[in-house]
Amino acid sequence: MKAHDGMYIDGAWRPAAGRDVIDVVNPADEQVVGRVPAGTAADVDTAVRAARAALPAWAATPPAERAARLSALRDLLDARRDEIAETVTAELGAPLKFSQAVHAAVPIAVAGSYAELAATYAFEEKVGNSTVYQEPVGVVGAITPWNYPLHQIVAKVAPALAAGCTVVVKPAEDTPLVAQLFAEAVHEAGVPAGVFNLVTGRGPVAGQALAEHPGVDLVSFTGSTAVGRRIGAVAGAAIKKVALELGGKSANVILPSADLATAVNVGVANVMSNSGQTCSAWTRMLVHRDQYDEAVRLATAAAAKYGERIGPVVNAKQQERVLGYIEKGVVEGARVVAGGPEAPRELGYYVSPTVLADVTPDMTVAQEEIFGPVLSILRYEDEEDALRIANGTVYGLAGAVWAGEEAEAVAFARRMDTGQVDINGGRFNPLAPFGGYKQSGVGRELGAHGLAEYLQTKSLQF
Repeated sequence: MKAHDGMYIDGAWRPAAGRDVIDVVNPADEQVVGRVPAGTAADVDTAVRAARAALPAWAATPPAERAARLSALRDLLDARRDEIAETVTAELGAPLKFSQAVHAAVPIAVAGSYAELAATYAFEEKVGNSTVYQEPVGVVGAITPWNYPLHQIVAKVAPALAAGCTVVVKPAEDTPLVAQLFAEAVHEAGVPAGVFNLVTGRGPVAGQALAEHPGVDLVSFTGSTAVGRRIGAVAGAAIKKVALELGGKSANVILPSADLATAVNVGVANVMSNSGQTCSAWTRMLVHRDQYDEAVRLATAAAAKYGERIGPVVNAKQQERVLGYIEKGVVEGARVVAGGPEAPRELGYYVSPTVLADVTPDMTVAQEEIFGPVLSILRYEDEEDALRIANGTVYGLAGAVWAGEEAEAVAFARRMDTGQVDINGGRFNPLAPFGGYKQSGVGRELGAHGLAEYLQTKSLQF
């Protein structure tokens, strides 16, 4: 697709307030693949005003009609799934097959799920002598990341529209092209002018202006905990609702009764997927001391298979950051058994699939989110030790437990301080609530829980 040189505001592509532009670079070959306007506070203000003006009519639109628009949107995204995959591959560097299977297919499924939910959700209920209504929160400011660029937009916009909210999206500056494609699909789906608006720009300028805007009722942000903390502070000062989906350092706990080879192979695949740029990736593998050496051997062999199949990380800064973490791991005593701190290619922002053994819970690589293809393997003494290590970070986004008996894995998972746990390799469910405990965030995305974030409650007594 060709990049638009304007913002999608109030149902049309409009010139930006300023002349500054952002180059979109393909991380695989470092070529510029497009340019988009770098929005300012003035662009954000225009977009928020359009969203406010469109709010009363959209909020009053029957849920069945909102569902019909979402259904049309889902079909239009589906019709353009190849173009979506190619666009994400160009701006994120993800291998095309992965872009087709995940970056295109998942958001299409999520859009479909909200088309159904909008039509079936109980927006009112009787409680004793009261009728309780679920009403839209209002204008939503959505600030989305680059790692799953279309999925993260759909996971905010689809429930917001289903709820009757209007939206202003500020996509990540690294991956704005698929956001423009999404705006085209929204337009074609017949969503009324002003209900959805897109402002491209840089986080500290356009993102901050959106988070601070007095005309925004809810800020939904996905990204780092550091930025989330700032957005939470701004929103808190204005008594605004906030939804934050932040960092993770998820534990993959392999209990002694598990099928070790399966657990390790799936665990390595989970971390290398999307070049490790997944907030919920199981970046800490916890293995019983008696099985530790075998697990390291299996993980080393598994990581070697990803050498040529893995895409780059998103940009030069991210590459430097990830390689720096690997170096720090080595300095603190971790042992590199696959990959390492050298960039594997001259061109492109690549990082070798890396496995670190002999990692202890207090090491930086066991505590901080690296956001690259780096797996740390930790040993534990017994189940209580495993639980202490699993829960021993500031994060609590996801995790996994493997055991011979499902009940054993479930019992352990129930004691983990985390928002999502996959049992013996359970599949991703687009209807299940996604979000974190502790510093991994506030609120939930996806399914009915994701819809509830965009609603507020009113009761009438009779």
